[in-house]
Amino acid sequence: MRHILVFLVLFLLALYQTVFAQQRRPNIILILADDAGYADFGFQGSSEFLTPNLDRLSEQGLRFTQAYVSAAVCGPSRAGLLTGKYQQRFGFEENNVPGYMAPSSLPDDEMGLPLTERTMADHLRGLGYTTALFGKWHQGNADRFHPLRRGFDEFVGFRGGARSYFPFGEGNPNNRPEDRLEEGFGRYREAPGYLTDYLAERAVDFIDRHQSSPFFLFLSFTAVHAPMDALPEDIAEFESLPEGRRQLAAMTLAMDRACGLLLDKLEREGLLESTLIVFTNDNGGPSDANYSDNSPLSGTKANHLEGGIRVPFLMSMPGHISPGLYPHPVSTLDLLPTFYRLAGGQFTDLPEVDGVDLWPFLVGNEEGRPHQTLFWKKENRGAVREGDWKLLRFPDRPAELYDLSTDEGEQNDLASGYPDLVRQLYKKLFEWELTLERPAWQLQRKYEGDAMQRMDRYRKPKTN
Repeated sequence: MRHILVFLVLFLLALYQTVFAQQRRPNIILILADDAGYADFGFQGSSEFLTPNLDRLSEQGLRFTQAYVSAAVCGPSRAGLLTGKYQQRFGFEENNVPGYMAPSSLPDDEMGLPLTERTMADHLRGLGYTTALFGKWHQGNADRFHPLRRGFDEFVGFRGGARSYFPFGEGNPNNRPEDRLEEGFGRYREAPGYLTDYLAERAVDFIDRHQSSPFFLFLSFTAVHAPMDALPEDIAEFESLPEGRRQLAAMTLAMDRACGLLLDKLEREGLLESTLIVFTNDNGGPSDANYSDNSPLSGTKANHLEGGIRVPFLMSMPGHISPGLYPHPVSTLDLLPTFYRLAGGQFTDLPEVDGVDLWPFLVGNEEGRPHQTLFWKKENRGAVREGDWKLLRFPDRPAELYDLSTDEGEQNDLASGYPDLVRQLYKKLFEWELTLERPAWQLQRKYEGDAMQRMDRYRKPKTN
């Protein structure tokens, strides 16, 4: 009888553990590259750059062929991602604050993600997740904007938008306060080595300490944003490339190696099937600044051509998401509602978000497009995608119209042949703008002109 009772207890314990494992909410890891070129990954078709770990992630999950950010520069793009809203709805105009601000604008440190907005980390922590940010913040330098006050339990990174990849004192002084590497709140300590490697090591440590309960990890790389700092041993892997591309390839290799550390850790701990992993980029590559390649797209960072706003995008959760390609337009605005739903929240609790819960589309429960319409805006410039049609509006010349189903490189302007459609899309863009807040700060016009020139310069796809 005693043996039967022992067997029964063990059986019930095993059954409980199995049910618990099945019901446990997934871990969520968001990996964000910075200023990467659309074509500069193996899974995107590059034969020059080496990204074996991200290629592995692509093979395990879905690669999205039409993924968009909500802005063509870092700061507002991240504001949209973190809130699930078009950032212009709360006055975070598509200016890379502090940037080139007019004298009448707020002081630099006063510009940041408004405290009225709840972040992705706020929502997930409210559902019982342990949250962490490692890397770039760029949502406000003042203490009140600090990540630990915006939903994150742990933070190792810096408050600004770019900094050296090497420690202070090695010829790369990080002399602005927001450049300093910070651990927690106000504890400043430089990394012992190359920043990309260090951020991954800290992320792995976080997983090690929190794997027994659901966690949200936001690994926000500075790679491959300028300055173009690379390790000599990584540069040596690309001796056949021109100097600028060589530096970029080396920085990309380091970022891929860092991603591999995370993937290997999850595999060793048996967490791959219980962890949703997303990899994407914050905006198009600035081809004129870091030698990135956005082919076959036209455009570059800071403009609304596809090369400025369409980004590489991977999502993996083996056993839940089938590998393959996802062909319909999605947005980084969709990440918050998707994460929130998987974490056990109800989409109805997010009434103001502009993003869509992607999960039903990814697992086959819902067909069609998550988005019929997407918008972009920077002061007088704007763009709208309706189905496969895309309208670009300019302050100084007629609008342009493209059919992205046949012309993703935006080479054949069809505006003159479809005047009614141009008017219709122009009106739709204007009606959306009427729902937005006024910009919280002003941009200097010189920068607007510079951005327009960059759009024209990088209108045609690069050829290798």
